[in-house]
Amino acid sequence: MFLSLRAEVEDALEGALSALEFPTDDLGIEEPPADVESVLASSVAFRLAGEAGQAPPQVAAQIAEEIDVDEVAYVSEIQTQGPYLNFLPSDAYFGETLETATDEGYGALTDRDTSVVVEHTSANPTGPVHVGRARNPIIGDAVATLLEYAGYDVSRHYYVNDAGRQMAVFTWAYETFDEDDLEDDPERDCIEYDLVRYYRTGNAFLENASEEEVEAAEAEIESIMQGLEEGDEDAYERVSEVVDQVLSGMKACLGRLPAEFDEFIKETRFMRNGDTDDLVSRLKELDEAVYEEDAWQLELEAHGIDKNLVFLRSDDTSLYATRDLAHHEWKFDEYDRAVTVLGEDHKLQARQLRTALDLLGNDTDPLEQVLYSYVNLPEGKMSTRRGTGVDLDDLLDEAIDRARGEVEDRLDDRIRDDDLDDEDIERIAHQVGIGAVRYDIVSKQPTKAITFEWDRALDFEAQSAPYVQYVHARCCGILEEAGLDPETDLADQDIELDALEADLLDTDAERDLLETIARFPAVVDEAADDLEPHQIATYTREFADRFNGFYRECPVLADDVDPDLRAARLALVAASKHTVANALEILGVAAPRSM
Repeated sequence: MFLSLRAEVEDALEGALSALEFPTDDLGIEEPPADVESVLASSVAFRLAGEAGQAPPQVAAQIAEEIDVDEVAYVSEIQTQGPYLNFLPSDAYFGETLETATDEGYGALTDRDTSVVVEHTSANPTGPVHVGRARNPIIGDAVATLLEYAGYDVSRHYYVNDAGRQMAVFTWAYETFDEDDLEDDPERDCIEYDLVRYYRTGNAFLENASEEEVEAAEAEIESIMQGLEEGDEDAYERVSEVVDQVLSGMKACLGRLPAEFDEFIKETRFMRNGDTDDLVSRLKELDEAVYEEDAWQLELEAHGIDKNLVFLRSDDTSLYATRDLAHHEWKFDEYDRAVTVLGEDHKLQARQLRTALDLLGNDTDPLEQVLYSYVNLPEGKMSTRRGTGVDLDDLLDEAIDRARGEVEDRLDDRIRDDDLDDEDIERIAHQVGIGAVRYDIVSKQPTKAITFEWDRALDFEAQSAPYVQYVHARCCGILEEAGLDPETDLADQDIELDALEADLLDTDAERDLLETIARFPAVVDEAADDLEPHQIATYTREFADRFNGFYRECPVLADDVDPDLRAARLALVAASKHTVANALEILGVAAPRSM
């Protein structure tokens, strides 16, 4: 309803300003401070004071008089407060919010008929997923779901680096060494943990072997790269045997978050179909193309970039950046928008990519990049090449273990009388533990570096995932106690939504909660426009505070509650349940039915 109210306020202000012969280019609409009763405010009188030749408060009063509130369904009154116009919500605003939010799809916006590809994670398939880059799949998955809620047709992609030197080294090592040559046992009984030992062994060999042995190994590595460049099927199959196995294990790990993909796009695809060769030919024709230091490069200094973009080696093998250019031109052909989630260390490459695409004649307006800083643990930094650091699997296991301990410690303090068996506790431990990791990471602005801390992430009392998840569980408990199924819309449970009397919800706690619920679709809309899922996390914390205030002050099922008020409050609980469940879904955090 907030979006509808805002549209009405915009129309009313434009009409009033036009009638008063004032310009309508800037309506000054904003959300007022928390201590102001209105849902929306306008500061337009500030801007118009000079033109009107009056003080801002007088201009505000003049505009307010020009608006007929009876013609605005969701506004009950317009109050002036100095230079501000404050728009107070009507009973219809609250009533329609209550009815609309009892639908399980509440918060999802109408179809925009716009396709978006969201590329995220795209970690090189050289071994297990590490914690340092865990922010990419968590943010990327949340961005994709947020855009889906905002009405976009979203496709989630993982761009697979299966053609670079790393994969050639991995393939050579996998074919060269035996189990007996490997130093350690796998850290886990998972394929990527098994095979990464070959990669580590190969790198160690290249650093420590004799010059003659290294030269022979490099020749084989080079032949693999040349084979891929020439479209040799045998070279492709050799590399794919390694890539596909490692990738299968990485998929399983990412699936625990969960972060799933609609398509895995291999970079060799654009070598095998000729797109890379075509792109190299076009790059060479650009005025910025030069052959220096045994490589073809683009000089980009005139475009504000000091470092050249190398796109072809002296042996005619392309680079990752070259193939990624072909990849992005394919995206432009297939989708209306292209969003990529990248680590901050790729900022330069992102600028080079966009500039090169511009020089090639592409419209790069559809290209958007979400840059993030890395996640650190107190233990320090990580390195995939050396095989040191913390794997994402380890972090998730510890999260589940710690959450299990928290749940078990709280069993005696539970209010609900539904006995939890071991299976329930394990389910909740997974939901809370993994939810805590995701929420703690996605709730921060992506560009800010963060250090993951257990005490903060798993704090049931502070503004963390468990704090918000508990609101959902509490809503479900109230509905179940009332004989309702929390997973089913009220309209499908013989509840007459038209008969609900939302005007009975007149306490500050009830109105504050309804106003917060009403804003959810608008928060989705703004967060999607900004590609900032952390705005949803911020909203969930505010929502949890508002619901807990309602829960403390407004009994729902007590014997002395009037039946009509009871029905309205139950609907408010159902609306709260759908709101928080859908907000958590955007963030990729489970919404437990019981905790």
